[in-house]
Amino acid sequence: MWPFIGNDAGVMKSHELLREVFQTHNPKQIAEAMGLSVSMVYKWAEAPEEGSGAVNPLDRMAGLVEATGDVRIVEWLCTRVDGFFIKNPKAARMRSYAVVPATNRVVQEFAEMLSVIANAAVDNDISRAEADRIRLKWEDLKSVTEGFVRACEEGNFQTIHNHHKGQA
Repeated sequence: MWPFIGNDAGVMKSHELLREVFQTHNPKQIAEAMGLSVSMVYKWAEAPEEGSGAVNPLDRMAGLVEATGDVRIVEWLCTRVDGFFIKNPKAARMRSYAVVPATNRVVQEFAEMLSVIANAAVDNDISRAEADRIRLKWEDLKSVTEGFVRACEEGNFQTIHNHHKGQA
């Protein structure tokens, strides 16, 4: 079994999640859809200590991300289910920066997002390349905003300050 990536305090274990999923989704249907035996699917919901010998797909994905260090795997999976992935910023408690510069960073990212949209829409048509630029800027905005929210929760704006310095 691979260790968890990051801080797993308070995070449900993969077999526990699968056990909950199997309460509302029939394991037999899942097995049929995936071309697997029902017993294999049920083994995924067993704790590793119970000795099932079957590493579940969630732990395999976590192990693959940990082995490669490449979060594009998680981004791909999130995209497959019409979602997105935003990595939580590291919480460094070196020193705290004022709220106003951190707020300005979020406002600046939002203004840049609006600028990309306005430039793309000026001809009343948005091309594929323009849509791609909008998507990239949107992902940046989500990431910066998530960092801001976490900084608010933790009272630490060091991460946002460092991110802004790296963008300048």
